[in-house]
Amino acid sequence: MNTDFLKSTLQKNHFSFPKEIEQQFIAYLALLEKWNRVYNLTAIRDPNESVILHLVDSLVMNPYLHGERIIDVGTGAGLPGIPLALINPEKHFVLLDSNSKKIRFLTQVLHELKIPNIEIIHSRAEDFHPEKGFDSIVSRAFAAINVMLAATHHLINADGQFLAMKGRFPEQELLDIPVGYEVIGVHKLVIHGLAAERHCVCIKEQTWAK
Repeated sequence: MNTDFLKSTLQKNHFSFPKEIEQQFIAYLALLEKWNRVYNLTAIRDPNESVILHLVDSLVMNPYLHGERIIDVGTGAGLPGIPLALINPEKHFVLLDSNSKKIRFLTQVLHELKIPNIEIIHSRAEDFHPEKGFDSIVSRAFAAINVMLAATHHLINADGQFLAMKGRFPEQELLDIPVGYEVIGVHKLVIHGLAAERHCVCIKEQTWAK
């Protein structure tokens, strides 16, 4: 991987992290590239594209995280959960996925990078029933918003928020959100180096619906 490209891309997107964090980013993306040759974890093969489409595309969700307990549903190769966990060591992240090969990859990442604030769960969202709920439920490529809400509503805390990463402004998905939920913001995300649109949809349960 071109470390200069990583540094310049982070700078262009107004991110500044300690050298140790940047080294963790590099190690994670290198592991992803290595495993991707065999397990086909992601369609993105170019290391520089991974910096933009995996790393920065995850980091831009950081300003909208709510609370200390966060679950990344349908995390896949650990996105956005791993980049967000690396820059938020004080928060606890659960990475949830039902795909065995992706869980094996995540387990290896945690073993090699020694990230203490991540827990991996091999399960479908509907079947996962933790003792404590979450302050933020994040998804990057999980499902349509109404499907995400139906699958994860039992995981949210009383004042928690659902954060869904979308491409273009998801007009139809917003219209399909069921009664009992309130959209508290749709934030356009600017990623330098990426021509495609990105939006972060923030939703909470209405008080009367709890």
